[in-house]
Amino acid sequence: MSVDAAEALTTLASTPRLLVALDFDGTLSPLEDDPMASRMLPAARDAVAALSALPDTVVALVSGRSMSDLRLIAEHLDDSPLWLAGSHGAEYWEPGSGLRPADDDPDAAALRDRLQQRAEEATAHLEGVWIEPKAFGLGVHTRRADAAAAAEANRLVDEIVAEQAPAWRRRSGRDIVEYASRHEGKDSAVEALRERTGATAVLFAGDDVTDEDALGSLKPGDLGVRVGEGDTVATMTVAGIPELAALLMGLAEARARR
Repeated sequence: MSVDAAEALTTLASTPRLLVALDFDGTLSPLEDDPMASRMLPAARDAVAALSALPDTVVALVSGRSMSDLRLIAEHLDDSPLWLAGSHGAEYWEPGSGLRPADDDPDAAALRDRLQQRAEEATAHLEGVWIEPKAFGLGVHTRRADAAAAAEANRLVDEIVAEQAPAWRRRSGRDIVEYASRHEGKDSAVEALRERTGATAVLFAGDDVTDEDALGSLKPGDLGVRVGEGDTVATMTVAGIPELAALLMGLAEARARR
């Protein structure tokens, strides 16, 4: 940890109201060939629980997953203290009031359904490729595919979306390309959570390209953490999930002593 990062962590521990916003896949849970098999590592779960139990401390999961899938993999119950931002910030779950659904345009939903079906049909012959239905679009998973099949799947779906939904947002991550009718990002999700929770400082942690928008949007006094390798604008980098869990637990302990 650099001196500046250590100072930032100390400052975070003493801020009046803290928001800890965390990506899920690759940040709290190992990446899985079956995305619905993802679960938090025990150390990460313990750190999240320790932080969320503290006064004036809000923990939020910020994910590209649809809300229904995020709640399942996070084992998120109705009485959970965790806030959720799903679909890159198009859907929210707020403790005490529950789901705050985004406006669902019937025309966009119908187009989404057609594109999901067309993408499935176009890639059905490619081994290891899986089309994930999402609340506002679809994802092309290629973790289990070889390089040639992955490239072909992305080419085929790129053509379909370019033809039928050229205004949709395209995001690429680790072995996934996502397409969405909504243009929210994790940067806008973190800002919405900051405003809704009244946070005076934010820690955001993520592991992928889609997390860089949020990391780059943080303000002075916030702390951005990149989990794993890769170019990043984050203030701090940790090697993996266990190291992030240790950092979060250290923050919880420091905040509990304040």
